[in-house]
Amino acid sequence: MAEYKTKILIIGSGPAGYTAGIYAARAGMDPILVCGLQKGGQLTITTDVENFPGFPEPINGGELMQRMHDQAQNVGVKIVEDQICKVDFSLRPFTLVSEGGNNYQADSVIIATGASARWLGLKNEEKFLGYGVSGCATCDGFFYRNKDVAVVGGGNTAAEEALYLAGIANKVTLIHRRDQLRADKILQDRILKNPKITIEWDSVVEDIIGNMPQGVTGICVNNLKTKKQKNISVSGIFIAIGHTPNTKIFKDVLELDGEGYIATPPGTCRTNINGIFAAGDVKDSVYRQAVTAAGSGCQAFLEAQRFLQENE
Repeated sequence: MAEYKTKILIIGSGPAGYTAGIYAARAGMDPILVCGLQKGGQLTITTDVENFPGFPEPINGGELMQRMHDQAQNVGVKIVEDQICKVDFSLRPFTLVSEGGNNYQADSVIIATGASARWLGLKNEEKFLGYGVSGCATCDGFFYRNKDVAVVGGGNTAAEEALYLAGIANKVTLIHRRDQLRADKILQDRILKNPKITIEWDSVVEDIIGNMPQGVTGICVNNLKTKKQKNISVSGIFIAIGHTPNTKIFKDVLELDGEGYIATPPGTCRTNINGIFAAGDVKDSVYRQAVTAAGSGCQAFLEAQRFLQENE
């Protein structure tokens, strides 16, 4: 069992975590970053990324995260491949324990554990992830310009994804297991009025069809009322049934909102415990973009730095 002590401990290795680490290291604070279960976060399962500033050509999501890792390491971030499983934020220095039995003590903590997309659980879902299966229209919609796509879900996220894709794709099929949408009325009205969007009511996706390396070519949809199945030709399917913030170990420690995201005052990264900060998708249920997560990581560090200066 190893013992670690630091002024700033960062939990999570996505854009928010690495950015916080880079800023902290350049400020001479010798930060420690604990990678977590999925080193690099959700971008590691993304293929081409075209909307992250500074890359004129598409960059693979895994490569982008490796570059962030290397940059953080090069400027002095101590990166530990470990998984925090228990925290005690009652006293400073804060104490955290990992699954490997390691003990961490920190004067401040930045939580950047992200959120995980909810999937359908189909056998071909993982196979075609990045090859026609996506959890983010804003991230991947560009690759489906003038193509037919499908969106699964009936809430605000699914409605927003469908409307966004309608401005890019040739046709959008929205698949919802009920006979009415759960999205806000204004979004429902826009969906129903958009000629490029059709809805498969009372339906679920039974299978994702395709081949490698071409990727997705269609989906098999089952109507729950009629029990009839049909195949729909699509080049991409966007799963929009929500995200689960990775906040399980903080459930009884920090204030969370109704969806389980870490609650922070608007425009800040502060939590309800002084010295504990949250950055990126773990506190953001709206934007969920790599660039906003990175900006949030910078903000969390600046707030943590101010806290440490005021409490030395």
